[in-house]
Amino acid sequence: MARPQPPPWVHAAFLLCVLGLGGAIEIPMDPSIQNELTQPPTITKQSVKDHIVDPRDNILIECEAKGNPAPSFHWTRNSRFFNIAKDPRVSMRRRSGTLVIDFRSGGRPEEYEGEYQCFARNKFGTALSNRIRLQVSKSPLWPKENLDPVVVQEGAPLTLQCNPPPGLPSPVIFWMSSSMEPITQDKRVSQGHNGDLYFSNVILQDMQTDYSCNARFHFTHTIQQKNPFTLKVLTNHPYNDSSLRNHPDMYSARGVAERTPSFMYPQGTSSSQMVLRGMDLLLECIASGVPTPDIAWYKKGGDLPSDKAKFENFNKALRITNVSEEDSGEYFCLASNKMGSIRHTISVRVKAAPYWLDEPKNLVLAPGEDGRLVCRANGNPKPTVQWMVNGEPLQSAPPNPNREVAGDTIIFRDTQISSRAVYQCNTSNEHGYLLANAFVSVLDVPPRMLSPRNQLIRVILYNRTRLDCPFFGSPIPTLRWFKNGQGSNLDGGNYHVHENGSLEIKMIRKEDQGIYTCVATNILGKAENQVRLEVKDPTRIYRMPEDQVAKRGTTVQLECRVKHDPSLKLTVSWLKDEEPLYISNRMKKEDDSLTIFGVAEKDQGSYTCVASTELDQDLAKAYLTVLADQATPTNRLAALPKGRPDRPRDLELTDLAERSVRLTWIPGDANNSPITDYVVQFEEDQFQPGVWHDHSKFPGNVNSAVLQLSPYVNYQFRVIAINEVGSSHPSLPSERYRTSGAPPESNPGDVKGEGTRKNNMEITWTPMNATSAFGPNLRYIVKWRRRETRDAWNNATVWGSRYVVGQTPVYVPYEIRVQAENDFGKAPEPETVIGYSGEDYPRAAPTDVKVRVMNSTAISLQWNRVYSDTVQGQLREYRAYYWRESSLLKNLWVSQKRQQASFPGDRPRGVVSQLFPYSNYKLEMVVVNGRGDGPRSETKEFTTPEGVPSAPRRFRVRQPNLETINLEWDHPEHPNGILVGYTLKYLPFNGTKLGKQIVENFSPNQTKFTVQRADPVSRYRFTLSARTQVGSGEAVTEESPAPPNEAYTNNQADIATQGWFIGLMCAIALLVLILLIVCFIKRSRGGKYPVREKKDVPLGPEDPKEEDGSFDYSDEDNKPLQGSQTSLDGTIKQQESDDSLVDYGEGGEGQFNEDGSFIGQYTVKKDKEETEGNESSEATSPVNAIYSLA
Repeated sequence: MARPQPPPWVHAAFLLCVLGLGGAIEIPMDPSIQNELTQPPTITKQSVKDHIVDPRDNILIECEAKGNPAPSFHWTRNSRFFNIAKDPRVSMRRRSGTLVIDFRSGGRPEEYEGEYQCFARNKFGTALSNRIRLQVSKSPLWPKENLDPVVVQEGAPLTLQCNPPPGLPSPVIFWMSSSMEPITQDKRVSQGHNGDLYFSNVILQDMQTDYSCNARFHFTHTIQQKNPFTLKVLTNHPYNDSSLRNHPDMYSARGVAERTPSFMYPQGTSSSQMVLRGMDLLLECIASGVPTPDIAWYKKGGDLPSDKAKFENFNKALRITNVSEEDSGEYFCLASNKMGSIRHTISVRVKAAPYWLDEPKNLVLAPGEDGRLVCRANGNPKPTVQWMVNGEPLQSAPPNPNREVAGDTIIFRDTQISSRAVYQCNTSNEHGYLLANAFVSVLDVPPRMLSPRNQLIRVILYNRTRLDCPFFGSPIPTLRWFKNGQGSNLDGGNYHVHENGSLEIKMIRKEDQGIYTCVATNILGKAENQVRLEVKDPTRIYRMPEDQVAKRGTTVQLECRVKHDPSLKLTVSWLKDEEPLYISNRMKKEDDSLTIFGVAEKDQGSYTCVASTELDQDLAKAYLTVLADQATPTNRLAALPKGRPDRPRDLELTDLAERSVRLTWIPGDANNSPITDYVVQFEEDQFQPGVWHDHSKFPGNVNSAVLQLSPYVNYQFRVIAINEVGSSHPSLPSERYRTSGAPPESNPGDVKGEGTRKNNMEITWTPMNATSAFGPNLRYIVKWRRRETRDAWNNATVWGSRYVVGQTPVYVPYEIRVQAENDFGKAPEPETVIGYSGEDYPRAAPTDVKVRVMNSTAISLQWNRVYSDTVQGQLREYRAYYWRESSLLKNLWVSQKRQQASFPGDRPRGVVSQLFPYSNYKLEMVVVNGRGDGPRSETKEFTTPEGVPSAPRRFRVRQPNLETINLEWDHPEHPNGILVGYTLKYLPFNGTKLGKQIVENFSPNQTKFTVQRADPVSRYRFTLSARTQVGSGEAVTEESPAPPNEAYTNNQADIATQGWFIGLMCAIALLVLILLIVCFIKRSRGGKYPVREKKDVPLGPEDPKEEDGSFDYSDEDNKPLQGSQTSLDGTIKQQESDDSLVDYGEGGEGQFNEDGSFIGQYTVKKDKEETEGNESSEATSPVNAIYSLA
């Protein structure tokens, strides 16, 4: 499944992070911005440099480009303008520069061969494609020839030459017989890289077939076959006895003289070969001889590169992939058989077509900014660099005073809109060329926000979170964050603003919930976006499952009660032994527990409760032990409390070897909890006597293990047992066993070279421990030399872990090696590490420091970087020291404490923020390396404009009575300008009801105000802020005290409007209505009578209330029911019904008990009436419907 692509603003956030480290502006991937900004052309797709086409198809030469406005295209052919309109076969695709040459109406593709180049142009510049060499594929026929039979003596070498026709591209060669059977190849008979078929020696069986060379051409998918060769083998043994083929001395048995090897290809004892960097090197040696020689490959002065070298064609060819300069040198192949050996030396020279070290990248700048294009390539021979602008040599372009060419770099200073162009860098040598386009674009863009507006971010309490605010603008905007639309810029303390504009909140608290606003500002304007942050309570398991021991067949319940944020959806799941638990029919999973019925042995294991929401999760684990249900005394022992295991005992060493030993022990008592692991520890008495180290870990079901040992260590072992309760005490130590010594197999790690003073370099490393020393008298051979000069190595032997090299130049690189050595020998050659000698203070200060005031609290700095040779160390940062000289307000004391702002890396600009408005400042710049500060630049003075004031101090709300409220406040701590007044906003509220807001403006000297209350019940909310000419500052909010009876009023109002209260009242009303209906219907039903399926069985008098057919009720008041009338004799008759209880008796009279209940049986008449009509009042009664639902 493909990973979803992130939205474009995520790319923009990453690009803006890069902006802080470099001078250029990166254009975000957001399509809306890409479509709006003007941009010079950029080539996006083109054909390969060597473009070979199929002559049977139309020719397609690709060239596509993007730009704004969309570019137009034209072509050159063989460095001359190619007029497409004059050739009816040639057309250009719409909105593209791709050429299509159509041969459906005739024509020869060969006529269009040549070198093509595409030009994409708009009003801001011209981009160029590579020079595309168009060639038409060729698959010529084999020349006609008559081949005489090849006569050869048995045992002699033979070469069958293929000489395929020169196709384009070169064909694939393979050998077959005329009956299309492939020729079997082995170390005696094989095909060379040139296509020839080589026989190291010919045997009689070779003339049983003929040999035909075949060439397969890639584009036409055709195979050309050469006339076959026929062999005639002359032999001293005319009989083809197949039994001799497997004879150990086949050649002697057939009378063939054995010969020492000689080379069939290449000829002689030496040859040379040139290969280009990055290509595959193929070396080939094919030898003749009787018996067939074996081929082996070697490199003089070193080993073959095992990661890149592979042998082909039965070891006759050596292929080294992706060749680099290190692969040059002399290789030789050795051909040998039992008669002798010969060698052939191949001198390999690795050359290189140009390859990029620094490819020029598009440069987007703001007006007045500086930048550079770098075109740096390497090759062998070293390539030359040629610059062009818009496709023309730079020398013939109009002069530009803001542009300076310095070899492989073009430097732009104080760029303007007119500087836009496309520059080409062409670097070439005799083996090839590289062409790169890079445009210079100057943008003047107000800030824009790139992320969706009003995002909702939910985060768990006390977690860390990051609010992203990707933005774009030119010049690069500054970004500030505010909370709830007011207050000062958020940075410092619990907040940290990253260089890409993201606001990080280190630990979320409840009060951090709210709306955060990010504001991006540059000289052209500002843009803002909001992020709403919601803080959620964490998910916690407050009643965790506990370890349990249960008998087989019993029921076990594991509790897992969870507390979580009610606004998040909670999911509770269970794991068994770290895998999802399958809930079988023996298990019941509830929200707060897991119940297992009929516990079995397979239920034993670790159970984990996982409580998770979409934001977080919590885990709790318990172990269930299942005991077999045995009626034996051991059952009581199994129920005993579990404990740590007893220590293992009786350790024994056997199978003593040079690098291993077998350790055996007797386990201790497990104490009712199975042993899960054993840990084997060792101690040695040379480097750290008495200190035990973990050696290895083994499962709890073993008591013997083979331990791998290091050389020259005097080992002593002990064993620790582990179960779920804990670890045992260590066993008593074993006897000692010393292994024999050996040279070290590794070298010390973490090798560093750093200067502690300006004229030294301290080389340090992590010393090797006892198990890697491998022998006595471990020491270290320290080697060092200057990296640039490549002088002979200096060396010293050291027994510790540091060595100081003295009298070094200031901050120069050194190559360092540290090799371990003991009395048995040296470790392998160590890796080379680059270290640096000590740093000195920088000698130069930044020059041409420019200060631009951005707003009342921030300035933009720009300076000229110092030259690298004056840094005298690693440039850590540029640093600005600044201090507040005075305030523009009279009689306001200010602190002149120096502050600093750091700008890491080698950069020419930065921003200083959090300044005080309406103040005079001074500033100095320095460059900082690892030693400290360099000299200070000239002092710059600047003044910050007026800003908005801070909040009024000590805002007090007092309520002396129920009619008035008194307000008092003090002036802001930081006026940040000349105060022009105060603004007070207040409104009454009662519970959730809000009144009309009232706004009052006061003079700057007023610090008191009295509010007349409209009623004695409502409370008031007051918001006060101070104003300067710039605007209102940070506001402070207070509320009036609550009246004594407000709590009761609020509860009364709130309960009456709560949804749960309304729902409860509705439910109670519905329940009362149903009960009334039931009571009404029950009172309207008859007395007690039986209803039976078998109507001929009477109800016995001893069973008046059988459950299977009687309904009874009591009518204590003997009142007539609605719908009945009382006769003169006191009986009740049903209105509008002929049905009488008498009709159900056997005779003309019904029978009743003393209590009036009917005891007669249903008669046939009643059955008939039920059959004829079922529309009785009982059938339509609503109570019957209720009974049927029950």
